[in-house]
Amino acid sequence: MIILQDVAYQLGLPIDGQYINGCLTDFVRHIEGGCLAWVWFEELLGVLPPANCIDKFTMKCTWFQETFSELPQGADNGTVSRYARVYIMMLLSTQLFGDKSGTCLHVRWLPYVARLEDMGQYSWGSAALSWLYRCMRCLVNRNVVKLAGTLQLL
Repeated sequence: MIILQDVAYQLGLPIDGQYINGCLTDFVRHIEGGCLAWVWFEELLGVLPPANCIDKFTMKCTWFQETFSELPQGADNGTVSRYARVYIMMLLSTQLFGDKSGTCLHVRWLPYVARLEDMGQYSWGSAALSWLYRCMRCLVNRNVVKLAGTLQLL
């Protein structure tokens, strides 16, 4: 059985700190100032994906990879922060909290990457383990053929 200490040891993720809340019941507006999620996305990352790369609150990984593949030479601090946010969002959406497709990134991570200096205050290990348990629970359905989650722990 995989326990929280395994997550901390194997992935080096913090297991103490603030909890991660991925609830999206009213994500049309973000909590901070009531800003629309995609407006906030553009403010943080400096660009919006084209409409054909967006599906509700997810966007295609390929667009992220093409748009942010290489940090420009002589980038200022703002550009470096944008690229760091993108990289972290990709890690969260594909490695720690991936879905079965592995092709989409979710905007649910915006509140966490908005303040890069606060990223270490969250219990990412607890959230990753909870997500893996949730994904494994879905496997009991005999129609499910793929497993999502932090598969490195298995």
